[in-house]
Amino acid sequence: MLKSRQELQALRSQVKARMDAENKRIIVCAGAGCVSKGALKIYDKFAQIMKEKGIQFSLELQKEPHSDSVRLKESGCHGFCEVGPLVRIEPQGWLYIKVKVEDCEEIIEKTIVGGECVERLVYTQDGKIYKEQKEIPFYKKQTRIILDNCDKIDATSVEEYLAMGGYTALEKVIFDVTPQQVIDEISESGLRGRGGGGFPAGKKWSQVARQNNFPKYVVCNGDEGDPGAFMDRSVMEDDPHRLIEGMIIAGFACGANDGYIYVRAEYPKAVARLKNAIAQAMELGLLGDNILGTDFSFNLHINQGAGAFVCGEGSALTASIEGKRGMPRTKPPRTVEHGLFDKPTVLNNVETYANVSDIVNKGSAWFKGIGTENSTGTKTFALTGNIQNAGLIEVPMGTTLGEIIFEIGGGMRDGGEFKAVQIGGPSGGCLTEEHFNLPLDFDSLSKVGAIIGSGGLVVMDKKTCMVEVARFFMDFTQKESCGKCVPCREGTKRMLEILNRIVDGNGRDGDIEMLKELGETISKTALCGLGKTAAGPVLSTIKYFEDEYRAHIYDKKCPAGACQKLKTITIDPELCKGCSKCARNCPVGAITGEIKKPFVINQDKCIKCGACLSSCPFHAIKEI
Repeated sequence: MLKSRQELQALRSQVKARMDAENKRIIVCAGAGCVSKGALKIYDKFAQIMKEKGIQFSLELQKEPHSDSVRLKESGCHGFCEVGPLVRIEPQGWLYIKVKVEDCEEIIEKTIVGGECVERLVYTQDGKIYKEQKEIPFYKKQTRIILDNCDKIDATSVEEYLAMGGYTALEKVIFDVTPQQVIDEISESGLRGRGGGGFPAGKKWSQVARQNNFPKYVVCNGDEGDPGAFMDRSVMEDDPHRLIEGMIIAGFACGANDGYIYVRAEYPKAVARLKNAIAQAMELGLLGDNILGTDFSFNLHINQGAGAFVCGEGSALTASIEGKRGMPRTKPPRTVEHGLFDKPTVLNNVETYANVSDIVNKGSAWFKGIGTENSTGTKTFALTGNIQNAGLIEVPMGTTLGEIIFEIGGGMRDGGEFKAVQIGGPSGGCLTEEHFNLPLDFDSLSKVGAIIGSGGLVVMDKKTCMVEVARFFMDFTQKESCGKCVPCREGTKRMLEILNRIVDGNGRDGDIEMLKELGETISKTALCGLGKTAAGPVLSTIKYFEDEYRAHIYDKKCPAGACQKLKTITIDPELCKGCSKCARNCPVGAITGEIKKPFVINQDKCIKCGACLSSCPFHAIKEI
């Protein structure tokens, strides 16, 4: 256990020297995307080949690294999920993409032994070869602060975090400055909550600090329930000590001695990594009683949520930690006054706390130099959907939508035509091509009726039905409503019923007006943030794609051709040979005819199941 600042500095210097002495590294991305594509098998294959060839290698940071030894290690997510599994070779910085087990032998022979790059495995774009990861357009356009360690360190090793400068901010805080100075620095930086609301973090911390009601608590919202969002997950899994350090500093600043990390149980790896990191920090004396020999104590606890989306709301989250049903309460009082166990509580999300150590180390002026005047720093986004380069990205606040889609994302997949982006998940809204020059920051998005949310960006092409998108998110929100308030419980149900009717081809005159009225009423009268933003996807799709709603309702057609029940299946008499296979496969007897003569489909009976489409050997059946 470290009992002084000097002991921490000595250990950090020692492990940094050991890490710097590693001359060759094979870093295998072990993020969820790459693991799903076989990254762990690639890792095992590298170890097997080097063992068989007698190449000296290690799987962990060595006490005395040998100059000829190769370090093989798993890192966290590299972000470029689209082209995984990813393998980076250090010190050259070469990134190999779409690596297969059968490629491992060549990488060892040519790169590790021969020092040559395997060019067939590197990224190419428009005929240009990019050997180094930092030069690839996907990475070059980013500013990675929160995600900086994720593709560099072994997340299970506190030593590697220390070697990257870990816990220097904590050291500075508890030995060099006062709690008020910490709050002033965070306030001056302009850091705003990254969970979606964008409330100034420094203001929240100062509100808790001035409360005379003890004990106080620091709580981290790691619930991250938005479909397609995995930013907080990556930090918790791949750089857990960054989150822990930020929470300890928040506790010091606000006068709290206990913290809680609320993580959804669907993130078992994140839970395991956080538990391991907490145990390591406790063992080193960076958590617990009398941290580094001072009179400051701080303990961390983990609570696992059961997957209720509403527990992402502050008061519902604290209720869940207390063992109660996760339901929001009316405000005021606010969480900063009466939060966890009815005590003053600082509640921020993972990404917010993950910014703290860099702000303390580099200063508020450095942080304010990134982003915009009122939205400082960077923002992580999960870029998914019909995009060429799907993955996890981090860009300065104020980066335009067009820059993200076309410069980082590489444009639309398979030559598709851009239609819209859903931002902010079930609580957000859609952006269209008219917003390509829109800066993605809190204020700019608010002006167009959207929010950053936790950071999901789902890109859609012309084949996407926007009515179905609205229906999907409303279905999600309605199921996740806690049911406490009538506007959310009943209003979202009515909206979902209307949307279901429209996509089923049973839309009525007045449905669009009713959706607008319900949406506006729910937004104004719902109890919590979930209900207040539930209508966002519906209202924004009506705003920009009302013609699609009208086509569904009045023409009984889906312009995108995506709604199954609005499709018409017909038989081309010129191509039909009268074999009767379609009739024999139809589950409802909607197809009739005579052998060797064209068959016909009774549209009143047809359920659009598509069984006839797959059974016709002459491709005579068409879907329009």
